[in-house]
Amino acid sequence: MLKRISVQGFKSIEQQTIELGALNVVIGANGSGKSNLIGVFRLLERVLSRNLQLYVASDPDRVLFHGRKKTPALSLDFVFDDDLYGFKLKAAQDTLVFQIELMGGAGGSCKQIGLGHGESHLQGIAEGQLRQIGTISTEILDSPDFPGDYPFRNPDETRKFAQQLFSQAARLMVYHFHDTSDTSPAKQTADVDDNRFFRSDAANLPAYLYWLQEKHPVEFRRIEEAIRLVAPFFECFVLAPSKLNEKKIKLEWRQKGSDAYFDAWSLSDGTLRFICLATLLLQPNPPALILLDEPELGLHPLAIRLLAEMLDAASGQTQLLVATQSVTLLDNFPIEQIIVADHDGRGSQFRRLRPEDYAMWLENFSVGELWEKNVLGGRP
Repeated sequence: MLKRISVQGFKSIEQQTIELGALNVVIGANGSGKSNLIGVFRLLERVLSRNLQLYVASDPDRVLFHGRKKTPALSLDFVFDDDLYGFKLKAAQDTLVFQIELMGGAGGSCKQIGLGHGESHLQGIAEGQLRQIGTISTEILDSPDFPGDYPFRNPDETRKFAQQLFSQAARLMVYHFHDTSDTSPAKQTADVDDNRFFRSDAANLPAYLYWLQEKHPVEFRRIEEAIRLVAPFFECFVLAPSKLNEKKIKLEWRQKGSDAYFDAWSLSDGTLRFICLATLLLQPNPPALILLDEPELGLHPLAIRLLAEMLDAASGQTQLLVATQSVTLLDNFPIEQIIVADHDGRGSQFRRLRPEDYAMWLENFSVGELWEKNVLGGRP
């Protein structure tokens, strides 16, 4: 599980360290930095997939705190239980390059696995294609977490550690189901075999549901049951490869009391988004960390309450970070799961709430009411 992230110099975040639990709900005003916190993980995705240069797109100022004149470099550290992966990226002409890339023990020290390169070395070391550069004292990084040298005894040990670390870091997924237009990925025909994992934009929604129907019928039925609670007209999915092209499949469903044809284009925006969320949260093998930015968008209050129940249930087998502006959603979670984002005029600040600080308030008000009254902060 991801226990802690430390961020320096990324977008609106000058310097923050955030402790994470199984379920983390981030609230805050528009522009407070909630989406930028999610953006930290988007950057990690690009780094691990060796697409950093494409992500930067010749404009490092858009990811550096107040631009490169103010912040010439950014750094991120991710602590997974007792392991750490971190890097520092510096502006070089019109891009970002690794000033340093590190891995090691969260309570000890770390090994330098790259220096001055354009794309991450972690996967290359994990696959045995690259050798680590050497051991570096973390005094260079001015970090109290790494007082000495991490004791890797040989290259094989280093590779095994990199494999373990890469497998943890690569299983973080940022999901975004806001697009419900005619060109929405969720509405398109999919390859029937595209079912190894549920894609972050739901582009393989019909293929993944078909796989669940065939291989995990219990979870598939739970998804259908959840949808029926939100959309009583929905009877069931009708999923099978196309008769004209058995390598393709599209999202088709049956409406109660009707034998007419219905597909994804027949669904309302909110219903389609809820189908995507139910598929994500009720699947049998979710990613290690699920990140959602305003998942309540377009949902009925009842659907939002069901979403909260699914998030809580999913947190028993995966870790979640959810950014929201919904009072209805917030009311379903205990105060200790809430992180408040504020912008002080200079940068974003993140603060985890403590139950003991609000015990008297909670005797008479819900968490959502306290947010509306600006007792919690996170308001304009």
